[in-house]
Amino acid sequence: MEKPARRHATALLAVLAAALLPLPAFAQNKPDVERQFQQWIASDLGPEAHKAGISEKTLNAAFDGLKLNWSLPDLVPPGSKPPKQQDQSQAEFSSPGAYFNENRLQTLGLAGRGLAGTYAAGLKKIEATYGVPGEIIIAIWGRESGFGKAKLPYSAIEVLATKAFMSTRKPMFREELIAALTMIERGDVSASTMKGSWAGALGQPQFMPTSYLKYAVDFDKDGHPDIWNSVPDTLASIANYLKHEGWSRGRDWGFEVSIPANVSCAQEGPDLAKPISSWAATGITRISGKAFPAPEMKAQGMMLLPAGRNGPEFIVTPNFYVLKEYNNSDLYALFIGNLADRIASGGGPFEAKWGDVGKMLRSDVLSMQKALVTKGYDVGNVDGLPGFKTRRSLGDWQAKAGISPTCYPDASLKAKLR
Repeated sequence: MEKPARRHATALLAVLAAALLPLPAFAQNKPDVERQFQQWIASDLGPEAHKAGISEKTLNAAFDGLKLNWSLPDLVPPGSKPPKQQDQSQAEFSSPGAYFNENRLQTLGLAGRGLAGTYAAGLKKIEATYGVPGEIIIAIWGRESGFGKAKLPYSAIEVLATKAFMSTRKPMFREELIAALTMIERGDVSASTMKGSWAGALGQPQFMPTSYLKYAVDFDKDGHPDIWNSVPDTLASIANYLKHEGWSRGRDWGFEVSIPANVSCAQEGPDLAKPISSWAATGITRISGKAFPAPEMKAQGMMLLPAGRNGPEFIVTPNFYVLKEYNNSDLYALFIGNLADRIASGGGPFEAKWGDVGKMLRSDVLSMQKALVTKGYDVGNVDGLPGFKTRRSLGDWQAKAGISPTCYPDASLKAKLR
């Protein structure tokens, strides 16, 4: 790993070198682009907003004095070309274990346990209403905004308007901008107090505006949903989100398990679900030594091995995939599950250790994926990242090739998988 001092020196050299380069064309024409932005608001966005029920008063309040935020990422100003696809040869992913910083999890877990006690009565009412356990709600709250303590310095309207006008995903942000204007029109929030992240996510639960319109609830009954200042509204809105995305009342998110060597690791994925009793019948046991809860035995479960045989192994429930609807990442959902367990019962890190994986170049994994595709395997996205379809396809190929399956790419397999 590069030492901090070296990283800082390299970054300084890069800044100095960049200062000697000519400015990009769009940087030299910012005033012209700003004028185009104002014209776009008046002649393009404005008419669409009016059709969506947004009044002239709301538009004036939202856009009065508004300028583009040139510091945001992924901008494609008029007259410039979108950035080329990022070089696949870079080592752009690390061991899954790097995601689970123990100090951070301990800090969030300790604070979360205290807050679960503070808001116990409200969480009980929320769980009765939406079916989502309090520890799951608190865990998401902590992960998204540090239990509401994270600073939200950006004007949401400024961010969304900038990205709707000149980003790599203009249609998506245009939809979000209209949703944000709808929030102002309804009187839920003013343009000046609608604060969010650099990506346009709002408030303590970090909802995009379309999610706010779908899921935010006025749980404290003060007349409007307030995900910036109201803890009851924030917690209930998170629960409502999960409920509408399919959370199964009374079920866990999943269990860390031990999978015997004679049980194929090439069985993971939501499309290969079967009753947890069937998994248990193969010899899969909870790593804690506890039995699977009796109500879970007849219900569906799925194998999950984010690092193949080189890390913790899991049987997860459909609720795990509901957590992924909040943030489409296996590691995010595992983080929430682990943090929720700490909040509920004082649990600790996953018992199995994460192996030293994830150092391969994306181009190497990409070549493996292409080779597997030519052999008839479905690897999901051919993108140089080892998702569950790539992992299980690799494990299946390893078994057929007489190699002990690891279900994870490593350098020793590059020459063998052609």
